[in-house]
Amino acid sequence: QVQLVESGGGSVQAGGSLRLSCKASEYTYSSNCMGWLRQGPGKEREGVAAIYPGGGSTYYADSVKGRFTISRDNTKNTVYLQMNSLKPEDTGMYYCAVECTVRNNKPYDFGYWGQGTQVTVIS
Repeated sequence: QVQLVESGGGSVQAGGSLRLSCKASEYTYSSNCMGWLRQGPGKEREGVAAIYPGGGSTYYADSVKGRFTISRDNTKNTVYLQMNSLKPEDTGMYYCAVECTVRNNKPYDFGYWGQGTQVTVIS
């Protein structure tokens, strides 16, 4: 069973930072490309970032490139999303996700995702 547990969401001022964490089962973590989806109020779901098992291949949405960094800690079966220079338009529900689909070097979609954690950026 795919089991993903997200944490680290909250409210921050514009320009601030948050670090999201996603802990997966050993099987899910080791066999999948993992990443993050988000959906803001009234917006479509979009891929934010993705990372392949080896850790050397990462992909980002244009809107977050240079501000967000995805990483994985293989000793903890955990994926992280470090979010810096946050903007109000980053507000939304963030979902840890598995089974990446990459299009044009961007995280296009995922096969499964977790329950989500809320991120709110205040002007």
